[in-house]
Amino acid sequence: MTKKFKMQDLDCANCAAKMEMLIKKIPGVEDASMNFMMQKLTLTADDDRFEEIVREAQKVCTKVDDGCLILR
Repeated sequence: MTKKFKMQDLDCANCAAKMEMLIKKIPGVEDASMNFMMQKLTLTADDDRFEEIVREAQKVCTKVDDGCLILR
């Protein structure tokens, strides 16, 4: 499944790159692309675990940039 999410309070391109790299390491993630300029995350992941993966991705984003949120 592939979905696009709006990011809130994504502060820098370096943070976006770190988030993308870490999200790609989450088990079940096939691909992740973070676009800093558009403030968007495109996530392709296992259908059966998609919601769990989104929650894990949110934890990654918060760890890298405390105020950053994935909006649904």
